[in-house]
Amino acid sequence: MTVTEQEITEYVERVRAALADLPAAVRDELTEDLAEHLAEVAAEAGGSLVDRLGAPEAYAAELRAAAGAPSVGRRTLDHRLAAAVHRTRGRLRTLDARLGPPLGYATASEFLRLLRPAWWVLRAYLAAMLVTTVSTGGSFGLLPRFGGELLAGLMLLAGLVLVSVWLGRRSEGLHGWPRWALHASSVVLVVFALAGLANAENRAGYYPYDPIAVNNPYDAVRDVFVYDSEGRLVENARLFDQDGNPIRLGYPDCVDEWDANGNPLLRPYPYCPDRAPFAPRAPAHHPSTAPVLPPLGTPSATPDPTVDPTGTAPPTATPSGTPAPTGSAGTPAPTATPAPTATR
Repeated sequence: MTVTEQEITEYVERVRAALADLPAAVRDELTEDLAEHLAEVAAEAGGSLVDRLGAPEAYAAELRAAAGAPSVGRRTLDHRLAAAVHRTRGRLRTLDARLGPPLGYATASEFLRLLRPAWWVLRAYLAAMLVTTVSTGGSFGLLPRFGGELLAGLMLLAGLVLVSVWLGRRSEGLHGWPRWALHASSVVLVVFALAGLANAENRAGYYPYDPIAVNNPYDAVRDVFVYDSEGRLVENARLFDQDGNPIRLGYPDCVDEWDANGNPLLRPYPYCPDRAPFAPRAPAHHPSTAPVLPPLGTPSATPDPTVDPTGTAPPTATPSGTPAPTGSAGTPAPTATPAPTATR
């Protein structure tokens, strides 16, 4: 940015105003060559005079101290504050010059000037999100919404981007309260952005869910009893999954029936055979009072009269009369065939 003659004139006037308590001759002597000096400083590098020399009041305090001119008691505190601000600015300029070379530029501020367009767009986005927060009562997402409407929020964002870019291109020419108002609004938006990031961080670590009671049906299993197809209890059974890994359920609580020094997880099922839920099938004349597991293949209740329960074929009936003679070695004798009757 090129320093204009108007900026040099305003700077000189503010310096002379800060030295108004001095005699006119002394003030004129201190500011005699000030305009030419400011023009030389402006020709050396970019940036405003305030950025390179500090506030005019601080510069006037340096002139006053160099000339050994007395200060008015009423303005002593102001001059001290101006001198402190000037020293702070000087240290910041030194730091700016040291951080510039690692970034590939003469000063860090020169690198930051390249990022100003990005800041203009970000400033507009933060302003739109602030309007969203106010218009929706604190609820907001990734995109701005005006009154809860996304389309209205996007239109608002587009308008704020244009305004922010327009202000950014003319911010160097702002002086007085407009410049301070612009800086104050930027500080408010930065604070809002930090608060939004903290809120997003808190929401990212919180996953609301409805409490659901999930009961594992195998949590209450204490023992496993295996029965065959006939309803008989199978002892010393071992269970495996499809990969050959043993399936372990329950834990033996019949302490008197297993060795406490051994590994109870290596015991086969059932752990406690005497606690089987179904009793073995007892004979008919000694019925059991415990429930009996029926076999898988239960026969029909009504027997088929054509089927012999023993599995043998029924005997064939013989014609009445004398029994048929039998040959030797149990071979039946051949029967005589009657002769045919002659017909007339």
